[in-house]
Amino acid sequence: MDAAANRAGEGLRTAEDALRFALDRGDLVERTKSLRHRLRTVLEAVNAMHWMVHRDAAGDVGQHVHGSREHDRQGVRGVAIAAMKRSIEALRSLEEFGKLTEGSLARECAALRYAAYDLERDVMLAFGSPHRRQPRLCLLITESLCTLPWRDTLKAAIDGGVDMVQVREKDFTPRALLQRVREVMALAKPRGVGVIVNDSLDVAIAARADGVHLGRDDLPLIEARRIAGPELLLGATAHDLCEAASAIEAGADVLGIGAMFATPLKPGQHASGPGFLKEFIERFPRTPHVAIGGIHSGNMEALTAVGVRGVAVCSAICSSKDPASAAAAMCAAMAGVCQP
Repeated sequence: MDAAANRAGEGLRTAEDALRFALDRGDLVERTKSLRHRLRTVLEAVNAMHWMVHRDAAGDVGQHVHGSREHDRQGVRGVAIAAMKRSIEALRSLEEFGKLTEGSLARECAALRYAAYDLERDVMLAFGSPHRRQPRLCLLITESLCTLPWRDTLKAAIDGGVDMVQVREKDFTPRALLQRVREVMALAKPRGVGVIVNDSLDVAIAARADGVHLGRDDLPLIEARRIAGPELLLGATAHDLCEAASAIEAGADVLGIGAMFATPLKPGQHASGPGFLKEFIERFPRTPHVAIGGIHSGNMEALTAVGVRGVAVCSAICSSKDPASAAAAMCAAMAGVCQP
């Protein structure tokens, strides 16, 4: 019971540190700390300190027993999720053995375990997909806007430095969109370029794309995560800090921030401008983002001045007669921008 109590507290503290220092998620840090303090109160109530006199770390046979994945962690996300699972398992152990000695301990540990289940879910949502990354240049490929054949545009754009492609074909049927996404993936994936689908979660899943970008009127992010599971990248658009905070809390992996400038794709949309991007980066410095809306090489300086780490463009590359040069110019503009 002493070992289980230690594991439960250590796991919660590890998850708390990950949320505090890797994500700046004060709300989740507060919940994790509260759970840890509740555990301490429960243990104090049963005078768990007297368990310590039976401690024998050197003679513990479990000290030298390691699972095949004991030292396998996929980044900070993996550390945090493993820590939560360790805490939940330890709470169950305390609960079961507590039934032999302290009925109140068993009941309290059961309540803590159920609270930890919900916290584990929210920790997973906070860290998002294990494939989360910060794009540098995302191309919103739209065939009707391409000056060259769309395949030639895509190939040239990748040559120029595009590292993510969003398939944006709003007039396609689901069947036609699925075929297009697969064609894009065949060109992009061998080059290490990620592929996401605009609006259509079902198509993204069917095509085994890297992710989906969901708008205001699409399926809510939390529901999309339930359907797609933890692997799929989820993107969302934020027009203000309130929308950004809601999307991050719901598990968005990357946010489209904008519109930065007036754009022919959405003629009635208000341009938020680089000032909003600056506010977003200051408030959410570790959240992957792409600035979006009317961006081209001529106005990139205004974005790099406020610390942009990624941009998403359509017309500036699709409508160009030289997509490779257009993409290269935008990458060059961000050459000195640091990644998180």
